[in-house]
Amino acid sequence: MKNTFDLSNKTILVTGGAGLLGRQHVEAIVEHGGTVVVADINLSAAAALCKEINKKYSKDPTAVVAYAEYMDVLDKDSIARVAEKYKKIDVLINNAAKDTKVEKEGDLNLDARFETMSYDYWKKDMQVGLDGCFLCSQIFANKMVKDGGGSIINIASDLSVIAPDQRIYKKEGVEEMSQYVKPVTYSVSKWAVHGLTKYMATYFADKNIRVNSLSPAGIYSPTLPDDFVDKLTSLIPMGRMAAHNEYKGAIVFLCSAASSYMTGANIVIDGGRSIW
Repeated sequence: MKNTFDLSNKTILVTGGAGLLGRQHVEAIVEHGGTVVVADINLSAAAALCKEINKKYSKDPTAVVAYAEYMDVLDKDSIARVAEKYKKIDVLINNAAKDTKVEKEGDLNLDARFETMSYDYWKKDMQVGLDGCFLCSQIFANKMVKDGGGSIINIASDLSVIAPDQRIYKKEGVEEMSQYVKPVTYSVSKWAVHGLTKYMATYFADKNIRVNSLSPAGIYSPTLPDDFVDKLTSLIPMGRMAAHNEYKGAIVFLCSAASSYMTGANIVIDGGRSIW
């Protein structure tokens, strides 16, 4: 019986593939037999990841299942160069993004506050979060049309379906205008990704190209402040943040024939946070 989750004979490109979440996508793909192109602006990190992946997952020491490529998602020439290099890309995962993190030793970026955000900050965040997704989709969708079809997966966020609760970032004894906030650009760009997903899903439906999005919630890290984790998990019915590998199944599903009748959809995996 054929395994509908099998990714053998598929070549899948992951933008921002060397990052925390991108790495999980890469592992999920090769674990199910796929070949992956790790496209990242940090080529050395992408190369290091591919070296590790090839050593761990290649059955033949001479076989390659992961390829590293430099790609700037805001540079059409950079994207086109990678697209032209590979005979076929079956799936594009638009994972590259700019996200401000709450870290134990992290500083508070006051430019992120709505009241004081500069237009340059707004444009930069929107470019990486939305423009890059558009540019990569445009170039690879054109390639997929010529190749007879494919699939595009846009990585959004749980904060694309709910507004961020700024109370979980607040620190006692810190003045209001010095408090950290989740930037408006993050939510807006991720909301926009849904619009782009739905538009492309209908636009390319007759070209055998499926387009869906995945909205993951925050991943737990020991570097996160304890008070932040406590506040956030109190908003989640399951009472915890996601483990780093808990989105692998959704990626495999969306990349594989198991989701062959799905397009224009958004899969939210957030421990139930968005339903409370």
